[in-house]
Amino acid sequence: MATTSPTIQRALISVSDKSGLIDFARGLSNAGIELLSTGGTAGALKQAGLSVRDVSEHTGFPEMMDGRLKTLHPIVHGGLLAIRGNAEHEAAAKTHGIAPIDLLVVNLYPFEATAAKGADFDHCIENIDIGGPAMIRAAAKNHASVTVVVEPEDYGTVLNEIAAGKGATSLELRRRLAAKAYARTAAYDAAISSWFAAQNGEDTPAYRAFGGRLKQALRYGENPHQKAAFYVTGDARPGVATMIQHQGKELSYNNLNDTDAAFELAAEFDPAQRAAVAIIKHANPCGVAVGASLVEAYLGALKCDPVSAFGGIVALNQPIDAPAALEITKIFTEVVIAPAATDEAKAIFAKKKNLRLLTTGGLPDPRAAGLNIRSVSGGLLVQSRDNGSIDDLDLRVVTKRHPTTQELADLRFAFRVAKHVKSNAIVYARQGATVGIGAGQMSRIDSARIAAWKSAEAAKSANEAEPLAHGSVVASDAFFPFADGLLAAAEAGATAVIQPGGSMRDEEVIKAADEKGLAMVLTGMRHFRH
Repeated sequence: MATTSPTIQRALISVSDKSGLIDFARGLSNAGIELLSTGGTAGALKQAGLSVRDVSEHTGFPEMMDGRLKTLHPIVHGGLLAIRGNAEHEAAAKTHGIAPIDLLVVNLYPFEATAAKGADFDHCIENIDIGGPAMIRAAAKNHASVTVVVEPEDYGTVLNEIAAGKGATSLELRRRLAAKAYARTAAYDAAISSWFAAQNGEDTPAYRAFGGRLKQALRYGENPHQKAAFYVTGDARPGVATMIQHQGKELSYNNLNDTDAAFELAAEFDPAQRAAVAIIKHANPCGVAVGASLVEAYLGALKCDPVSAFGGIVALNQPIDAPAALEITKIFTEVVIAPAATDEAKAIFAKKKNLRLLTTGGLPDPRAAGLNIRSVSGGLLVQSRDNGSIDDLDLRVVTKRHPTTQELADLRFAFRVAKHVKSNAIVYARQGATVGIGAGQMSRIDSARIAAWKSAEAAKSANEAEPLAHGSVVASDAFFPFADGLLAAAEAGATAVIQPGGSMRDEEVIKAADEKGLAMVLTGMRHFRH
């Protein structure tokens, strides 16, 4: 393949995103480059006073079928694909009147945005670009001679190189832009194929494609010897992908992972009903609470494990106000994330230079469908998001004693939290706050004992005589395989239990609960989190 850097004489521009278009096109025109264009792009350029030739005039073939057919023509693709310096290609181009196209500027129909808005089927179909990806791939294949640009952020670089290269771009830039071009069309096709699979009700399509756009290059991954980056997909759910960072150091891989876990947990609680705060450390909650205000909720969450909360992530389900900001800044906190923040709160956080303050513009819907993806050796594990909610479950009381109204409210609260704790998960809760959490243990009884020990340590920190778990309720993310875990919870002071049920020994566990005078509720839904 020839690797010359010919002077750019002709550019084809067809864009849906017209950001920076006029200035870029004017720069090309000033460099003596002929402009070809289509439809709305041509109209915008002409309105700006630029000389533009319509593609239909260039090909001698009219645009038709509602614009579906305009650039799919040998005159266009031959101009992009012809290898410069190849005698056979140049002879064919001359015979058929194919003029070279040296620069292609295309960004695609906004399919991802259209689908994310919930547009109907036909509207989404009409936003699937065909000619654009075809031209992009052709130009990228012939990058030895053709420059391809797929997003406005590269306009300045291209103009600078044209000026420095006396009308030509460097091979290094063309290769870099070609790589981006193929990645862009791959991500575009991934979005379309995933949308089609969802429309067809296919949970396991024969091929799965995933794509994303770089949001942030990270210093390293979980450990300094690992490389990492943060990519955003077409998922429109508010969260770390929609965040605005108002202050603080650059976010790390671990910060982002923990922040996502914290915000997803806080979002489980309806902000219109009560304020909720989740404090996360190493992707596990060390305290969660609801309250009449964010301050009340934060103090309740902090009380559960004030030691682990140091250097943690704080997520709130309501806009942060000044009183909450004042309380949060009393200890060292890595990240604070919320839908929004008042100016007063921002001013308070600004005094803590290392604290990262993030706002997202909204809360993620915990019931929203979506996918979780995890790599394994040689492949990917893909599953639907755990969007199960206790609000949608038929709870079944299986013991002689029924829970009181307060116990039932706390059981619902504790089970919401358990969904976000690494398995095996045990959560003690009282009065709308966690009072002991056991996470990620190999046996459920160990989680129960660790959570009880945590509640005793928290009581010491709060100068209370009894462990916080006394008089609490307890939630388990999965069934108790034996009665020992339940008995450990009873020993810790729990008075009511919520768990999925489904064990071969359910009757044994229920009998043990009755003997201890506990109330037990079964949900029928498990929440393993690995």
